[in-house]
Amino acid sequence: MKERLKKRLQLTPVKITFLVILIVLLLFSLDFRFLRFMELKSLDLRIASRGTQLSGSETVIAVIDEKSLSKLGRWPWSRATMAQLVNMLTAAGAKAIGFDVVFSEPDESAHLQTIDNLIHEIKKSGIKDENIIYLLDQKKAVGDADALLVHSIGRAKNITLGYFFHLSRKDVEHLSEKDILEKSKLISNSRYQLINAPRKDAGEDALIHAYAPETNLKILSQTAANSGYFNIIADSDGVMRWLPLVIKCRGDYYVSLAVSLLQQYLGWPPLALSLHEHGVDSVRIGNIKIPTDEAGRLLINYRGPAKTFPHYSIADIIEGKIPSESFRDKIVLVGATAVGIYDLRVTPFGPVYPGVEIHATVIDNILHRDFLIHSGWIKFIDICAIILLGLVAGFIVPRLRAVSGIIATFLLLVAFVVANVFIFAYFNVWLNLIYPVLTMLAVYLGITVFRYISEEREKKKIKDAFQYYLTASVIDEILKDPAKLKLGGDKKELTVLFSDIRDFTTISEKLTPEELVALLNEYLTAMTNIVFRYDGLLDKYMGDAIMAVYGAPLYQPDHAKRACLTALAMMDELRKLQDKWREENRPALDIGIGISTGDMVVGNMGSEMRFDYTVMGDMVNLGSRLEGVNKEYGTNIIISEFTYKAVSDIVTCRELDWVQVKGKQKPVKIYELLGEKKDENRWGDLLVAFHTGLSLYREGRWDEAIACFQKVLTAWPEDGPSRVYIERCEKLKTEPFVQPWNGVFTMRAK
Repeated sequence: MKERLKKRLQLTPVKITFLVILIVLLLFSLDFRFLRFMELKSLDLRIASRGTQLSGSETVIAVIDEKSLSKLGRWPWSRATMAQLVNMLTAAGAKAIGFDVVFSEPDESAHLQTIDNLIHEIKKSGIKDENIIYLLDQKKAVGDADALLVHSIGRAKNITLGYFFHLSRKDVEHLSEKDILEKSKLISNSRYQLINAPRKDAGEDALIHAYAPETNLKILSQTAANSGYFNIIADSDGVMRWLPLVIKCRGDYYVSLAVSLLQQYLGWPPLALSLHEHGVDSVRIGNIKIPTDEAGRLLINYRGPAKTFPHYSIADIIEGKIPSESFRDKIVLVGATAVGIYDLRVTPFGPVYPGVEIHATVIDNILHRDFLIHSGWIKFIDICAIILLGLVAGFIVPRLRAVSGIIATFLLLVAFVVANVFIFAYFNVWLNLIYPVLTMLAVYLGITVFRYISEEREKKKIKDAFQYYLTASVIDEILKDPAKLKLGGDKKELTVLFSDIRDFTTISEKLTPEELVALLNEYLTAMTNIVFRYDGLLDKYMGDAIMAVYGAPLYQPDHAKRACLTALAMMDELRKLQDKWREENRPALDIGIGISTGDMVVGNMGSEMRFDYTVMGDMVNLGSRLEGVNKEYGTNIIISEFTYKAVSDIVTCRELDWVQVKGKQKPVKIYELLGEKKDENRWGDLLVAFHTGLSLYREGRWDEAIACFQKVLTAWPEDGPSRVYIERCEKLKTEPFVQPWNGVFTMRAK
């Protein structure tokens, strides 16, 4: 029974294929957020890849651009200017004019306030000359910019005013119920005339809901022929792909600016809204059916980048520089393109696209019935594509070798992508791209991994046998070439890094065994991760010490650089840990690091029964000695002169000393590693002063050297090497030294 169950549960390429298809279909039905995001990005690429599409000639845009702001002043302009614009467009024969701006506040001109003050003062003073009062009232009437605009709108009879909805409750907390009702009355002309719904609250959850409108002045709203909201709601990534044609507010359904303006242009056909239980079924303007999603959003079929539609500067229009033929029988949208007015949106064509041109695009889409199709029946095709492509991949991949399988899957994927892009470009049909591609890739990867596991079972056994005493990289090399299991090694130029915790014995005496282990594990984990970050070989732990090798088992030409960057990263990470430990009232560990570069013997060292992959040699010992030398100078990172030669162009160092380490007869120059070359300005003159002092020290000019080191300490009080050299100079001034003086220091540390 168990064997039969085990056999049934055992994976096969067929089972993997069907499992992948089921998982992808589940993700598709749940509309998984990340994959939805990827699909939207692929849609953007398809739209952008089509390039500029031919748009209709019915719509033009009068723009508030930088040129207009320069000539007419900063925005908002006087209503007198807007009245002049309306007059010019009306005279030019514009058929419908829409404003992608809102005039919600009165135009309070300074001279009108002055006239009001004069009338008040005359009445207050007791002057009863009615002629003066009449003349002032006349002047006030002439200067009333709002009245001028009302007059222009009334005479034009083809104006659609824009407004916007507050979609957040927080935005309307300051408004009373009465205020909201009054504002709602002002936009009654932008409601859908015909509503077809199975019940009053049909599609409630899918629709976009608003709390209150931000309307134009009452006198303007009552005079205009029509109105419509200009809200554009971005997707979660900030890109404008949809425009809501329906927004519900306080039980009524309202029309967008684009649809309202188009209604006027087409001679006032009725606006109809059909709802079903799950949302919007359709939106109609006359005999034009507009496809939307259940939320009532139209997928925008962008014609191209900004200025695909004609842009005319309002300054040029008012100055009469634009021929009247440019506006005759046209839909004219008035909106902003200037950067400072903040009506620039992110679209598939880039981050700088005028919001007013989005409305122009929607008008053009509807007028020419040129819609992007992404309706319910498309989802059925998407499901079929997921299943079919998954099955095809599941049939092909198991029957081919690895390389052939990759090629076949790639060709299948390319064929699908090309077909998808072709259908989009020539038929305006948006078929899902990501889910079918994911299905193919997942089937290929699943079957490939299954085959790999099956075929590599013996190698896995070898790996399991050696993983406890060899590093993974060495095991991989052994699997490639079993001959590497022999004892012995090769001579290579490598870099070795030693790090050790200072005063660890003292610290350990103050902690319980559990506390000590936790502290040490936290430290070693952080440092080991950094070694691996720079592809170092963790040779071994020696209590609290770490030994790492760079350049083996796989050769790295920049092994010295990797070691130095590892050391700098270790110190950065240690400072973060020290802050954390202090907050936790735990000992703040400090470390010393020594780095040496040179010829070393690398390979398997040990006995026939047990061996280890490591490095040996004089340069390895030097690295260990340099780590201990940090205590002598109060430093953290010391590198040898051989390492310095390899990294001098990428890191900042200062020469510390010329020392004779224990076990070596020939003196070695050592350097303190300070940071990367890009940060060299941090030390600047201090390095110059230190090096000057070091030169004077080697010349036996003790007092002058002390003065230089004191200068360093003045700006850098914690500088250990300067303190060391001051002590040496003071001692050498009073004690005899070996002649001739060569500046070599014999290192007493191990």
